[in-house]
Amino acid sequence: MKMIKTLVLAAIVLGFTGCSKDDTIRVLLDWTPNTNHTGLFVALEKGWFAEEGLKVTITQPPEDNALILLASQKAEFAIYFQDWLGPAIAKERDALPVTAVAAIINHNTSGIMSLKESGIQRPADLGGKRYATWDMPVVTAIIRRIVENDGGNFDSIRMIPNFATDVISALKTDVDAIWIYYAWDGIAAEIGGVEFNYIDIGKIDSTLDYYTPVLLTNTNWAASNPETTRKFLSAASRGYYYAIENPLEAAEILLKYAPELDRQLVIQSQIYLQSQYKADSKRWGEIDPQRWSSFFSWMYEQGLLETNIGQGGFTNEYLP
Repeated sequence: MKMIKTLVLAAIVLGFTGCSKDDTIRVLLDWTPNTNHTGLFVALEKGWFAEEGLKVTITQPPEDNALILLASQKAEFAIYFQDWLGPAIAKERDALPVTAVAAIINHNTSGIMSLKESGIQRPADLGGKRYATWDMPVVTAIIRRIVENDGGNFDSIRMIPNFATDVISALKTDVDAIWIYYAWDGIAAEIGGVEFNYIDIGKIDSTLDYYTPVLLTNTNWAASNPETTRKFLSAASRGYYYAIENPLEAAEILLKYAPELDRQLVIQSQIYLQSQYKADSKRWGEIDPQRWSSFFSWMYEQGLLETNIGQGGFTNEYLP
């Protein structure tokens, strides 16, 4: 994964060591900068974090280490996903004191993409096809659920390890279907004029309308610094509302911090997410307790969680 110069410098400065001062906030991204993160960069650029008396740095952690760094107080906030979070906190809740404090996007906007020529129009059509899998138990269980609920044969699917860095190239050569996040790969396919089918997982099954992604905090740090946590989320909220109301201007801010990104993709992705960040929630960031617990209860029933988290693992109390 390629880091931009700004983030590399931030990582060097942070060093992922020690505890920060109360007014110094370290934020870990989940991946390279993209439109999921725009609100944070807007708040940084506009000086809204500074207005709250906060010194905020945004960086990309070593691969798959965000939870560990956050839990060990090497950062105060991190971006993650509800489906990945469940097994970690169910197994090691005391060792991983992390809590989701905001939903960056209000609904699950991920799903299964295939080229139109593949004929995969619904989950049952995946039978007999080559599916690019991340080989994660929760992902496999989700695919099984949607296929079998649609009357299809999950066991006939050819599960191919997903090493794709270019979704469209993979679909044209190695696989027939692949899981994507629509705001990025779906929009990229639209821009490229690719004819494709898309199975929207959150829309076809309400249990799977979980949160991707969420903003996490270190539970113990937040409990000791509730006002600082609220100040951070107040500024972040302003950033995301700005992106909702001014997608083109927000896109330019993201491009300033990540100039290597494709300009057209960022702009079109930002326009798409304009209606997705808050969607039908009464405020940006709010996590619906019923939707949150419904997904974790299903994971527990499938044997994917050691304990039933229910409505644990999140709070709305710090949101403005």
